[in-house]
Amino acid sequence: MAKLPAATTVLLLAVAARMVAQSAPAAPDKVWHSRAEDKLSRDLNAHPEQKYALDATKPYTLAELIDLAQQHNPETRVAWQLAKARADALGIARSALYPTLAAVALGVSLRTAGLLDQYFARQTEGIFEPVLHVEWLIFDGGARGAQIDIAKANLLAADLNFNDTHRKLIYAVSSAYYHLLNARGQREAAEVSLKNAQAVEDQVRSRLDNGLATKPDLLEASAARAQAEYDLQAAIGEEQIAHGDLATAMGLPPDTAFEVEEIDKLTTPTAMADSVDAEIDRAFQQRPEMLTQMTKLRAAQAEIKGARSAYIPSLSFTGDGGEARAYGQVNLEPGGYAEGEVWTATLEMRWTLFDGLRCEHQLMQAQAEKRAAEAGIDALRDQISDEVWTAYTNMQTALRQQQAAAALLASSSEAYDAARESYGYGVRNVIDVIAAQKALAQARSEDIFARTQLLLQSATLAFHTGDLLEVPPGKGTP
Repeated sequence: MAKLPAATTVLLLAVAARMVAQSAPAAPDKVWHSRAEDKLSRDLNAHPEQKYALDATKPYTLAELIDLAQQHNPETRVAWQLAKARADALGIARSALYPTLAAVALGVSLRTAGLLDQYFARQTEGIFEPVLHVEWLIFDGGARGAQIDIAKANLLAADLNFNDTHRKLIYAVSSAYYHLLNARGQREAAEVSLKNAQAVEDQVRSRLDNGLATKPDLLEASAARAQAEYDLQAAIGEEQIAHGDLATAMGLPPDTAFEVEEIDKLTTPTAMADSVDAEIDRAFQQRPEMLTQMTKLRAAQAEIKGARSAYIPSLSFTGDGGEARAYGQVNLEPGGYAEGEVWTATLEMRWTLFDGLRCEHQLMQAQAEKRAAEAGIDALRDQISDEVWTAYTNMQTALRQQQAAAALLASSSEAYDAARESYGYGVRNVIDVIAAQKALAQARSEDIFARTQLLLQSATLAFHTGDLLEVPPGKGTP
């Protein structure tokens, strides 16, 4: 078999590399697929989903669900690792204050021409030097201190963001929990409404058999029962979705089976705990975003300090110390070896006299960022005030609605019982009974919604004031 020319081989290899290399989609109207996509899919399959076991029969309280979510939700682990990375960044910044010491092994081989009278002498040298190298920035006008201050502010911001991740997670679990309680209550209310509709239908059919009702009466009752069945199926679907939302907030697959504590076992608020002004003041002190904004102001102040340090001379020291072993030869004469101690020591002062106004622009940039951080604090105060005011008002409304819904349920229940009794005596028609049954179903639904809404609005107010972070922490590092 004949061998391919070298140029042809190189060309074929280049074409093959071109064929297997990753590229952009070939056309805008076709879906892109490649081996890189397949490899990503394999890598994703090799990274399994994190799961943990729950007792499918145990009714979990909200506190237990929050504790599980804080331990297993991936968002808390992400925030935790980012905070640890910021802590290491602070260590890196502090390390600049210390001298660095390195072991260096230098090997050199060189050949030069030395001029001797009218002739060049060929000189060959081989040198090997193992030395210790020291570098130390003694004084820099505060630049390193500024970087340390920035790293401290960034670490504090990451820690606060870690807390804020927990605040958001606690609220997400609480919100999903109360939505599940509402969905479950709506499903139970729909089941009761269906039973009532079936009872009315049976009563109308019985009266029809005895000649006391008409066929249209039975059709009206059957339509009301069918509507109740339809509403029940919708409520069942909403409960399944709410259950999946809660499982997802806890870092579990949506189809994970578990039970939660019933709403009747929960204590609902009966009055506002504090005034709106006190709630807003507390939010200013507790909200992680407000504290994080303060860290931005600290970082901006440190940036100004670092920018000003560029106007000040710096002083640094470098040095080497060790042994040298060398071999030398001139022309073809016999060579020889030599060894001895070597060292250098340098003290350098550097002062930038002109840099095209770079320092001035850096200083103005840092000052502008400081003013922006100050304005951000004012803007965040306005935002937090509005959020707390809205949450406070919504909770007040929820308190009044819950009281009204309880009274509506009681009166609707009495009206339904009276309508059925009157229909049995023949003094009311079936339309009145069906209307009373629908009104009772609506009142029962609104009562469940009002109770869960009150609990949800209470959690929302605690979320916006930062009170959720005052709950005793659960176990688990992240």
